[in-house]
Amino acid sequence: MTSKQSPDPAPVPSVPPAVPAMPALPVAGDRRRWFALAIVMTAAFMDLVDVTIVNIAIPSIQQDEGASFSQIQWITAGYALAFAAGLITGGRLGDIHGRKRVFLVGIGGFTLASALCGLAVNPEMLVASRILQGGMAALMVPQVLSIVHATFPAHERGKVFGLFGAVVGLGAVSGPLLGALLTEWNLFGLEWRPIFLINLPVGVAGLALGSRFITESKAPRALRLDLAGVALVTLGLLMLIYPLTRGEELGWPLWGHLSMAGSLAVLAVLVAYERRKSARDGSPLVELSLFRVKSFAAGIAVQTVFGVGLGVFFLVWTLYMQVGLGWTPLRAGLTGVPFSIAVSMAAGISVQKLVPRFGRKVLQAGALVMAAGVLLYMWESGRYGLAITSWQMALPLVVMGLGMGLIVAPLTDAVLSQVPREHAGSASGLINTVQQMGNALGLGLVSVVFFGTMGDHLNPARVGPAYVDAFQNALGWVVGVLAVIFLLMFALPGRPAQQVEGDRAEDRAEEKEPALV
Repeated sequence: MTSKQSPDPAPVPSVPPAVPAMPALPVAGDRRRWFALAIVMTAAFMDLVDVTIVNIAIPSIQQDEGASFSQIQWITAGYALAFAAGLITGGRLGDIHGRKRVFLVGIGGFTLASALCGLAVNPEMLVASRILQGGMAALMVPQVLSIVHATFPAHERGKVFGLFGAVVGLGAVSGPLLGALLTEWNLFGLEWRPIFLINLPVGVAGLALGSRFITESKAPRALRLDLAGVALVTLGLLMLIYPLTRGEELGWPLWGHLSMAGSLAVLAVLVAYERRKSARDGSPLVELSLFRVKSFAAGIAVQTVFGVGLGVFFLVWTLYMQVGLGWTPLRAGLTGVPFSIAVSMAAGISVQKLVPRFGRKVLQAGALVMAAGVLLYMWESGRYGLAITSWQMALPLVVMGLGMGLIVAPLTDAVLSQVPREHAGSASGLINTVQQMGNALGLGLVSVVFFGTMGDHLNPARVGPAYVDAFQNALGWVVGVLAVIFLLMFALPGRPAQQVEGDRAEDRAEEKEPALV
């Protein structure tokens, strides 16, 4: 679920030296890399949609399968947990065994798991299939950014990450809309099942075309999988994310708080172990030296907090429209279309036109514009109350979408801009992991900033007004998160252009590419 820069002329902090010559890097005239880009972007879109599409169909699944509330929770939480816990490992496996190979395994497994979800005969099979689907996504998704990073020369990555931001924007809103359409159409009498089965033709095509057009790349020196690191990172992330994912449902039990506190200790042990592992044989699971790169460390911090804000907003927005206002899933999905279009447009413009001229100020402007859109939404929600229409929501959603588009694509670019190619998989896994952690924390905060403002026993007449009030309160928190993001962005590199020129020279030397003016 979901862009980059470089520092001022200060020297770049030391990272493990890049070994010369990445294998089989396409030259600028090789059209295959654009086919490869379309394939990996489609896979990223498929994952983004799959994360949100299920929520719309939950009532239909519950009615058709007779699933308990706990099983319904696991249909969504199981995917999220398996995905988040496996991302770092999935990224490193790409560095070791080849990003193309691991991507193809991931997309093949994701397609198979989607078929199992669509053919599930009981809730238990559906939950197990969703967990498998999340694990396969953890293999597939980190390869998207690492394949882009290893395949495209630096001067083309701005255009590429603009497209990536557009995909993120479309995926953010397309899931609920597509889920509503497929559920309401009840294709072939299959009810909710097409929301999973639609992945089959896309996945098969991605598998066939990916094997032909994606160029293989991996770390140029032999690395080994750090099994102890895998165990520690998986345990630490599960101890943190599981209580956050299910805390509100379970009433925030004591063991959940103890688990989250214990996760910090496990992650501290992981850091100490990875330091020793790196010094001993140079094959750690988590490349800690990346955090000495200013653009990577600052971008990771912004990415985490941004994930918190998005986790809060998208859930309370859905609840506000469907429960508070009583809208159908289809109407709620259509209401989000202007937001999606605005994100996609702004993402393309920000990386290709604005960031090369104005640097990190574009990202900071995005945070302020998005905050202005949230404040406008708060005002309209209070003014119109339960009588608000989709058209009245369009303006604040467009403003918010423009702000988000100015952030999402350049932020990914900023995080990866100075990452050596041999560590692209590890870096990509970390980016996706912290985003998932931020989202999980945001979902956990919903119980405080949204449900916490409503009474326990609302009579039917009070449900709508209570949801409107809670929505406004939650939006106030989102504004606060965006203010924190604005301040954190001061740590991002100010001017990307100098680094792009340096990278361009490096790429020419590596690829023997003719100079491009």
